[in-house]
Amino acid sequence: MPVETIKMVGLRRIPKQPLGLTVELDDHKQLVVARILAGGVIDKQGLLHPGDVILEVNGIPVRTPDELKIEVSRAKENLTLKIGPNVDEEIRSGRLTSGQVKQNGVTKIEPGKKLTCYMRALYTYNPSDDSLLPCKDIGLAFKSGDILQIINVKDPNWWQVKNITSQSDQIGLIPSQELEERRKAFVAPEADYVHKIGICGTRISKRKRKTMYRSVANCEFDKAELMLYEEVTRMPPFRRKTLALIGVSGVGRRTLKNRLVNSDPDRFGFVIPHTTRPKRALEENGVSYWFVDREWMDQEIKENKFLEYGENNGHLYGTHIESIKDVIESGRMCVLDCAPNALKILHNSQELMPFVIFIGAPGMEQLKSIYAERRATGSNKNLTFDRQSSIRYSSRRARTLESLASLYEDDDLISTVEESRFVQRKYEKYFDMIIINEDFDDTFRQVVETLDQMSHEEQWVPVNWIY
Repeated sequence: MPVETIKMVGLRRIPKQPLGLTVELDDHKQLVVARILAGGVIDKQGLLHPGDVILEVNGIPVRTPDELKIEVSRAKENLTLKIGPNVDEEIRSGRLTSGQVKQNGVTKIEPGKKLTCYMRALYTYNPSDDSLLPCKDIGLAFKSGDILQIINVKDPNWWQVKNITSQSDQIGLIPSQELEERRKAFVAPEADYVHKIGICGTRISKRKRKTMYRSVANCEFDKAELMLYEEVTRMPPFRRKTLALIGVSGVGRRTLKNRLVNSDPDRFGFVIPHTTRPKRALEENGVSYWFVDREWMDQEIKENKFLEYGENNGHLYGTHIESIKDVIESGRMCVLDCAPNALKILHNSQELMPFVIFIGAPGMEQLKSIYAERRATGSNKNLTFDRQSSIRYSSRRARTLESLASLYEDDDLISTVEESRFVQRKYEKYFDMIIINEDFDDTFRQVVETLDQMSHEEQWVPVNWIY
């Protein structure tokens, strides 16, 4: 190596603080700087660059990352590095310089591009569990829902980011979209045996099944999306147009919807569904249902004009998107208690701009209390055992029937809790808020307070709502 290419770099080290770089051995077995962590000690001094070859630390030769780590740990505050030439001058600018693209609806950031970019994390990451991370000390942990500011994407595998949600100035490494896509092979939720565990510790399994793609009913293929990061932008305070309440049957979401509308009908409204069922005596069109013919509704469904629909006893029922817009145009927030499969349409709609709340099932004891209250009011007759139906209350037959009724009730409660956990795990990426409905009055209060608060605070929303 020519003498004129050698340089000496003096660094002042802050005790117990990483220097902010990672190293690797190149094809020529040279110890080179792989990346400089934005905001770190070395980045601030600007004396080292990716591609520089580290030859010595305080006069001691180093040839491997382990040797470098040992010599740096031995040094106190001052470090003197002997540096070889930068292998590639173009690697010197690791900052972003323009734009991003989308592939199959997933944001892709092009290495070497510059922009102000924020992402919402759609999974939880712990760097201490990542065997691929070049250096554990500079990995950045985050939780699902955290807002991440993208600082540097020069490395195709590791992004340098800042966690805005944690309100920390620390900049660290996280897996890039491409790396995590390669690492996380897709497993359909119903075949996810690792995570699908019953509350009693039993494993629930189902066989995989093949399905043909249909554009109208593509929810089966939505399960194959691997959404890891979602690009978001910050908006001034505003009121969302729709409120979507998600939850399994029996957790109280419809009761919550009715209470919201009844408590403030000028602020909240609900959709009148469409149906092909014949109108009964005393029923009026547009009160409980919009009664339409089957041919019209089939055509509207084919044109994707229904948020969701289903069939019962040979009749179609559904929520028309125009009906939602009618509520919004009246100046009210449209409250929906829709099925989880409708969340993708809602989430990507600039016109509907939903706030999605998942109402989770409480524990077994709380559910038993809820069901007991329903039995007392006669609203849950299918779980009620009529003690007077037996010849003698104290008879063996009566006690046996009561035990069977209690057993069926426990099975139903277990099913509710497991289904609730499954829905939360599968659709969590769409949720803005999660409430475990242990107390209905407290749940109602949380929802109203959150909606009021949103009118006075900035919000992070998907960029496709704006651009």
